[in-house]
Amino acid sequence: MAAAPTVTFEGLRNQISHGKLAPVYILHGEEGFYTDTLVKDFEGVLSPEDKEFNFNIFYAPEVSMPQVIEQCSRYPIMAERQVVILKEAQAVRADIIDQLAPYLKNPNPTTVLVIVFRKAVAKGKEFMAAAKSKTTVFESKKVKDYNLPQMITAAIQAKGLRADPKAVEMLRDFIGTDLSTLYNEIDKLSTILGQGATVTPEAVERNIGISKEFNNFELVDALAIKDAAKAMRIAEYFAANPKATSLVLTTALLYNFFSDLLVIIYTKDKTDQGLCQALNLKSSFPLKRFRAALQKYNAFQLIEIIWALREFDCRCKGIGSRQDEYDLFRELIFHILTAPGQLFK
Repeated sequence: MAAAPTVTFEGLRNQISHGKLAPVYILHGEEGFYTDTLVKDFEGVLSPEDKEFNFNIFYAPEVSMPQVIEQCSRYPIMAERQVVILKEAQAVRADIIDQLAPYLKNPNPTTVLVIVFRKAVAKGKEFMAAAKSKTTVFESKKVKDYNLPQMITAAIQAKGLRADPKAVEMLRDFIGTDLSTLYNEIDKLSTILGQGATVTPEAVERNIGISKEFNNFELVDALAIKDAAKAMRIAEYFAANPKATSLVLTTALLYNFFSDLLVIIYTKDKTDQGLCQALNLKSSFPLKRFRAALQKYNAFQLIEIIWALREFDCRCKGIGSRQDEYDLFRELIFHILTAPGQLFK
């Protein structure tokens, strides 16, 4: 028999909305947002009238697997299908989950069984071996920082909107991997802007409350070209408005930028294609910023800056310093702007 088919998040949501349902679904993986959203979608498959007799939610620690199988084996009452959702499957032992294996091999075609391992990888050797062609598997993976622009762009396009690359980076910088907030903000933009519109930096600033001038994106831009006045102005803004950003996020973004810039220096193929491959970029848009920074920084300066960022991170955590973190941050920005490229003091 063929292996269980896998599906993307948007692909599965599309299948559910069109009623193209498989007999069994396994939802698992580290990212809880995707599984939570899909469970809500499955909960809305049936009409209120059909739901009364044909919808059941079970919690794995509170029910036996034979009970789940018994319910799934029944036929729907005055409806085309019944929906059974088994939540918290990660909370029971693998040998208990394995008891579902016989059902997965021959599921009831009029039942949609959804088995949810929230923030965990599916377990059960026999269970997974039985998940063949009649079972659809969705793995909810954590989004890596370098994949965020691609994911944000896809989410915007799925709403019928176009994505301006700078607006995408603004969303990435300020929302990061908080997918619940990210999708909510994209939904808001979709409602406000309407089908076919472009999500611009101005639209993000106006409708989401992210300041286009004083944000991490603009800070990196300023540092890339050594615009000292603007970089220090943004640092002062962050100090006066602690809620504007997280210095942990800012430090991570600066570390990634200067580390990538160092990679570029030592990459032989400096064509757009070569650099995108070296940095695992899906778009050449960020290269404009990197190419500008190459005119301002050499390898020794970058190594010193990366060292300074690591030291700043330690000092912010109280290791070797009790200074205010924003005073340390001002010193860091000044250090980046003036780094002579001396690795040892």
